[in-house]
Amino acid sequence: MTMNSPAGEPTTRLRLLVCDDHAVVRAGLLALLSSDEQIEVVGEASNGEQAVRLAAQLRPQVVLMDLQLGPGIDGVAATQQITSAPDSPYVLVLTTYDTDADIARAIAAGASGYLLKAEQPEELFSAIHAAARGHTALFSRPVASRVMAQMRSPSPQLTHREEDILKQLGQGLGNREISRALYISEATVKTHLSRIYTKLGVDTRAGAVAVAKERRLLR
Repeated sequence: MTMNSPAGEPTTRLRLLVCDDHAVVRAGLLALLSSDEQIEVVGEASNGEQAVRLAAQLRPQVVLMDLQLGPGIDGVAATQQITSAPDSPYVLVLTTYDTDADIARAIAAGASGYLLKAEQPEELFSAIHAAARGHTALFSRPVASRVMAQMRSPSPQLTHREEDILKQLGQGLGNREISRALYISEATVKTHLSRIYTKLGVDTRAGAVAVAKERRLLR
């Protein structure tokens, strides 16, 4: 769809796909985005699989992607699938989560930017238009601060299994409960815990949880 510029010349509107699993949030975003005459929302998705499919069918320039999408693949996996396709659109993550792990995973998956839902509308509009022009590294200020801090003092790199166990620790589960929840032996749990303690520089479960929360490794 096109619109006329002030000079009377037709201008192509920016094609945008919105992905969020909450219908009320999507409705609010659509209402907000409709105030920008240069943006055309060509579709909306309620889960990761639908976002991947619509991105291929509708060919948007930018995809606005939430991270947590309920059942199915999450926003990071959807972002990776979308950005790995030929002539893929740019993906902007729009989420409430600002942990180091979430930010790192989104960037590694190919996201062009990482915005928080607490941002002002003007920041969201600016990021969308910048992404459509091919600009990258678009971050909310709190996220940018965390990225810079991460670059100056990198957090320990935990494996996916270690992250799973750390989350269980954060919920107060013991070794036996963790082994049952993750379908692994207690001996394996102890081995992973030892590695987690070493990476975090602690020697207790409470210390691991405290450091993980301090470094935003846990939500």
